[in-house]
Amino acid sequence: MRKNWFLNWKMATALCLLCVAPLVWAKVQPIDPESLEPNSDHRRAAAIIIRVVDAYHYHPRDLDDALSEEILRRYLDLLDPSRSFFTIKDVENIDLYKDRLDDALKRSALQPAFNIFKLHRTRVERRIDRVLKRLQQPFDYTLDESWQLDRSEAEWAKNEAELDEIWRKRLKGELLSLRLSGKEEDKALETLQKRYTNLRNRIEQMDSNDVFQTFMLAYTQSIEPHTAYMSPRASENFDINMSLSLEGVGLVLKTEDEYTVVERVVPGGPADENGQISRDFKIIGVAQGTDGEIEDIIGWRLQDVVQKIRGKKGSIVRLEVIPAGAVQKHKLVKLERNKIKLEDQAAKAQVIDIEDKEGDMRIGVIDIPAFYRDFQAEMDGDKNFRSTTRDVKKLLLDLKKQNVDGIVIDLRNNGGGSLTEATSLTGLFIKRGPVVQVKDSQGELEIERDTDSSVAWDGPLAILVNRNSASASEILAGAIQDYQRGLIIGEPTFGKGTVQTLIDLNRFSRSADEPLGRLRLTMAQFFRVSGASTQYRGVVPDILYPMMITDDESGERSLDNAIPWARVSHLKHDKSSLMGISNVREKHYKRIEKEPGFDFLISEARLIKDINDQESMSVNEEKRKRSWDLREHKQLQIRNTYRIARGLKPLSKEELENKDHDEDEAEADAIELIQSREAAHILADQIRLTRGMTVSAN
Repeated sequence: MRKNWFLNWKMATALCLLCVAPLVWAKVQPIDPESLEPNSDHRRAAAIIIRVVDAYHYHPRDLDDALSEEILRRYLDLLDPSRSFFTIKDVENIDLYKDRLDDALKRSALQPAFNIFKLHRTRVERRIDRVLKRLQQPFDYTLDESWQLDRSEAEWAKNEAELDEIWRKRLKGELLSLRLSGKEEDKALETLQKRYTNLRNRIEQMDSNDVFQTFMLAYTQSIEPHTAYMSPRASENFDINMSLSLEGVGLVLKTEDEYTVVERVVPGGPADENGQISRDFKIIGVAQGTDGEIEDIIGWRLQDVVQKIRGKKGSIVRLEVIPAGAVQKHKLVKLERNKIKLEDQAAKAQVIDIEDKEGDMRIGVIDIPAFYRDFQAEMDGDKNFRSTTRDVKKLLLDLKKQNVDGIVIDLRNNGGGSLTEATSLTGLFIKRGPVVQVKDSQGELEIERDTDSSVAWDGPLAILVNRNSASASEILAGAIQDYQRGLIIGEPTFGKGTVQTLIDLNRFSRSADEPLGRLRLTMAQFFRVSGASTQYRGVVPDILYPMMITDDESGERSLDNAIPWARVSHLKHDKSSLMGISNVREKHYKRIEKEPGFDFLISEARLIKDINDQESMSVNEEKRKRSWDLREHKQLQIRNTYRIARGLKPLSKEELENKDHDEDEAEADAIELIQSREAAHILADQIRLTRGMTVSAN
């Protein structure tokens, strides 16, 4: 079995913005809908994809009527996610294919998918014409009515008149949001006119390759969420994304409904150093240079947004964003595209001094953003190539010199990386033994072992994780927990316990003249040495932080068709002895009851969750303003309660908005330390308890 997989679950659903020349979209004529037909390469690629998935996927499904119906449902979700273009009559006509797509796919007959797309294009064109006409009429903002924000599971509209009403409220709500964010009525109207004209243009410029990729994505994601077909163009983008020389703004993006959302901020990148953009921010506009016009990008395909944000090192891009949990409060962030240095993504350490009546402690905290290994430098023979394990080993030596009592490894928001590094890093804390089991699609198990008997740190240890710790992070956390080598602290992890590989479809076809694209295929699953999988359930900490969201709202558990949790035989391995966990847990709960930092995190997370869970929004201007003012007041109240507890003066709304960047960054750093400081306290409690037990035993 291949080793050194680059296991980054983010790549399954997101794109990282790297440095290539931006694609300039010239105004082109719409593609003739009559030309939208499957070609021989599409049929050849479809046949190969189905054959490869059936033979090599870790968890294949029979291509039968049940799967056919799911493929059709997912295809409709991809084409019309907000159920705003098709009517129930359209869907009933499309449903004639629901038990036929399986048979069609087996014959590589793709015409049904193209017929559905052409109907979709017709409906979009007709709807946008009506939208542009409706925007020429006034809206009454005094009516007491609301706009349904999420229509992904709504009933399909009965007819065009019902769609007209849905769109009237939607347009009114969007205009009201723009007005309340500071845009004048005529500018707000112009923004929406451009937004929907661009939407029509993008649909009209989708070619046969785009149609084929969308339909095959519906097929692969009906099998499992991390399996996907990539067209030749998408494959080229993927190669750029995986390049070792990262340049750009350092954001990993995903699409949610019609918004581009920040999935992750890349450590060391311009966005990370700027500090004004965080996870779950929505990007709604992009402008080139310091004075370029902001281009509205709501409703754009992710790859088109990426191409707008990409650019040469040293050039400026401005992003209009809506912070997480906000609805209409926009801000403009200026970023200079630059190289994302490997050393800026490297592990870093600090010491947290714990001072209380039970005695002082020094706890070293090592932050590991990713499991990295410079494979290119290694292949070039560079004996000093960078790797997570090497960097952490140096940090441990330095922390030993500072006489720390314990070590916390911070894996929060670490989405994965090299399997080799996950194994060797675990080896820094155990003498030797198995680290993870990898089961392939044929049922064969391979065991990744630490064979080095040396230990870089044999003292007290804790691993801090959250719901975004995934893949290789879960391997390390799971192994440390199974060996009882240290405490696991935080939230249940993401649950990404599968392995993907890239397959070039041209390997299976001698007759294809052009590239057929590639298949990202799930071909193995991870299992801990205890035999339990990290898949789906993730790693559950020994000491749980208060849950900000429920289990089924995050990670693998929130994805359709995720491979279920499973178990294999456990492996023989040494175990340490972690004493007094229940006592440490009790101390933790008592401490955070009085900890203003945790009160702040929980209160803010609940407020954001309430906003994100909101199903509808008033389009009455007075009510919307009142609601927004109340929400802003609550956000300010939460922040000031925390500031007062830290001995800082409360801020007014104006002072908060105009706060000096350095001051804002200092406060952000303090907030970032809340969870790691508590982890240090927990480990200090465990050290004291263990020392006390040791003294008593003697």
